[in-house]
Amino acid sequence: MHAPRTLPLQALTAEAFAPYGQVIAARPGVQSFAVNEGFATRFHDLAHIDVAEQGGAVCVSVFRATPRSLPLQLGVIERHPLGSQAFVAMSELPFLVVVAAPSPQLEPDALRCFLAQPGQGVNYGRGVWHHPLIALQRPSDFLVIDRMGGTGAANLETVDVRAHGLWVDAPALEAGAAPAAGG
Repeated sequence: MHAPRTLPLQALTAEAFAPYGQVIAARPGVQSFAVNEGFATRFHDLAHIDVAEQGGAVCVSVFRATPRSLPLQLGVIERHPLGSQAFVAMSELPFLVVVAAPSPQLEPDALRCFLAQPGQGVNYGRGVWHHPLIALQRPSDFLVIDRMGGTGAANLETVDVRAHGLWVDAPALEAGAAPAAGG
């Protein structure tokens, strides 16, 4: 058993999240242009959806996440070695994103925690370790774009990290809510 450790909470920005995938948000600096006779703006190509390995196909789903209570001890961390996985919040609520860079074995000390603001989503790159959805305030729906079908190896690997004593706590959340989320 390891000594308990609370992960510091970071604002979710495109730069900070780049080692893990892409932030999905309408933000300055991304390619955009007018569509629909000028009544809408398209923020173009925000995430690299990577699912074709071994014959996989795109699958679009909605996940309804039950809110978690804080402090939260991190449990199972997962990854999808054959494709990316995108989560776009369909409610105007923040949520937590816990990730570690792709590697053959999860290094629990490499886990990072981000606070996604309303209007943001994430696309985990292929093989990025991540905690399942962490909704905070009430049940929340997420549009999920990931891989289905195909042949070969399983597209889900899990590691139980409870013995490492990793936590996300309310004081860390309150401290992390102050920085601007950027994009």
